Amino acid sequence: MKTKRRIMRLIAAACAAAVIGMQGAAGAARAEAMGGILRLHIMANSDSAADQRAKLAVRDAVLEAMGGMRGCESEAEAEMMLMQSGAEVLRTAEDTLKKCGMEYGAQLVIGEFEFPDRVYAGILYPKGKYRALRIILGEGKGHNWWCVMFPAICIDAGEKGEIDIKGLEMKSWIIEKLKSIDGGKLWKKIMRRLG
Repeated sequence: MKTKRRIMRLIAAACAAAVIGMQGAAGAARAEAMGGILRLHIMANSDSAADQRAKLAVRDAVLEAMGGMRGCESEAEAEMMLMQSGAEVLRTAEDTLKKCGMEYGAQLVIGEFEFPDRVYAGILYPKGKYRALRIILGEGKGHNWWCVMFPAICIDAGEKGEIDIKGLEMKSWIIEKLKSIDGGKLWKKIMRRLG
């Protein structure tokens, strides 16, 4: 009986992974068809607690300053708007660092950078090179933070720039079945691994 249950769990997990993978690939293709993808990458000075807090404060301030990008209809338009407001973005980052008591500055770099697989708003953005605004804080040697600026996922993600993956609602027969197995334990385990 335990073996049968394990097999059922493996099948259910494989189905869920396949569904999520298909949704992610389709979503990334839709985003690419909309006019490309522009990412945001913030690199902390170091892994110290103070530098990590400063990185998050810069993230919040920069996302608020870039709120005007919501109306962009293509990656090229978003990048052009970013180029026009680059001085403001840099000033926002550096002012935020000063408020956090940091003595180092920030640099902005726009280019193509390597990113790992990442899921935002249920869309898989596969590992690869993407156009991005990279904000390097100080030495830029600490843990970093990244998101998608166009389409405006991280800008629309809320005041902290975070997407609540658990709050996303997915309607699927397979997912509903997964949620019902073992009183939802399997689904919770899958979600812990995803998020």
